[in-house]
Amino acid sequence: MLIEEKKILENFARTIPQSLFGPDRVHYILANIDKLAENEKLALRKFYNKFLREMIEREASDIEVGGHGNEGYIWFRVFGNKERVRDLPQFTVDESAVLICNLFNSNQRKFLEENRNLDFSYTFFYERGKVNVRFRADAYFDLDTISLNMRAINQAIRPLSSLEFHQTALRSMSHGYIKFGLSLITGITGSGKSTTLDSIVDHHNKFDPAHVIIIAAPIEYVHTSNVCLIKHREVGRDVMSFKDGIVQALRQDPDIIIVGEMRDPATITAALEVTDTGHKVFSTLHTSSATESIDRIIAEVPSIEQERVRNRLADVLVSVVSQKLVPSLDGKRIMAKEVLIMTPSVKAAIKNNNTSEIYMMINQGGQQGMITMEQDLKRLYLAKKISLENAISYANNKTRIQQILAT
Repeated sequence: MLIEEKKILENFARTIPQSLFGPDRVHYILANIDKLAENEKLALRKFYNKFLREMIEREASDIEVGGHGNEGYIWFRVFGNKERVRDLPQFTVDESAVLICNLFNSNQRKFLEENRNLDFSYTFFYERGKVNVRFRADAYFDLDTISLNMRAINQAIRPLSSLEFHQTALRSMSHGYIKFGLSLITGITGSGKSTTLDSIVDHHNKFDPAHVIIIAAPIEYVHTSNVCLIKHREVGRDVMSFKDGIVQALRQDPDIIIVGEMRDPATITAALEVTDTGHKVFSTLHTSSATESIDRIIAEVPSIEQERVRNRLADVLVSVVSQKLVPSLDGKRIMAKEVLIMTPSVKAAIKNNNTSEIYMMINQGGQQGMITMEQDLKRLYLAKKISLENAISYANNKTRIQQILAT
């Protein structure tokens, strides 16, 4: 299978001096990849795209190529499970490094060598579907070898209504209902945060004549302006950092700002400040509950700033959605979520540093659109969408889930 392309990889790998080891071998590949003929570069890119086509047709969410840990195999994540793909070609670490480095431009190769990590987006034309498919990609070092993860970006956006939010929660996230404030979408990596954010943008794009600025690393789904005017700014390409993108957005007449991730104190502070100026801001955090999200934001800033940030967060926070993708009984995955809506009681708990009280406020706030993760897992279990084992396994509070399942 694909003998010609495999030979290109083997022949280039043979040029690497045997005296080079570890990162020096990667350096050689990065420095010499442009010595491949143009027809060879094109052949290798098409070769790689065949694996992406297989990924799409097998309904995999992620592909892993290269690195020591792959043991020569390409790996897919299919419905949550990471698996070797035994019927695809195998590669040495040098061959896979050549295949990966051929995807980069010169600036990306330089950035990867200097930083040992590179986030980027990738697009290829999927002939069978006659569509351009986008991927979020991360290249990194694994025991001095190059590894690459790519995650497929959904081509179709799920309607916000299909995510089964309470009407009060939907209103809190709507710019048409609340013109300013911070809404957080949180969860671990791979929990569907970006998908939910895209659903929110698409929801506004159908009826709200607003200006939306999306700041992300990288840009995943590219929205087409409809009722909204939508601008996309990729960190590292269109803007140097999340903080810069937020600050610059103030001069770009936005109504809604999407901040891909609040990953550092500077971004957190900038996001709170821009929200305080009367803008609607949506962002994500890698946290598994609403209370943890609040505590994480406050803990991320220096201790001398924490009281100020706590008060500002209490003033601007509108809602927190913490979500997980749980294996469903049909062999796929379904979203379970915890929803916090800001109320005077929640605001007081944040300002008084009593965030431990917030869980019970969510638990008792069903009429206000709130639900705990445990309550939502019970709902999915009773609807026969997930198993009892997974309802317990994915709960944040194991004691609480067992108590409510018994009632």
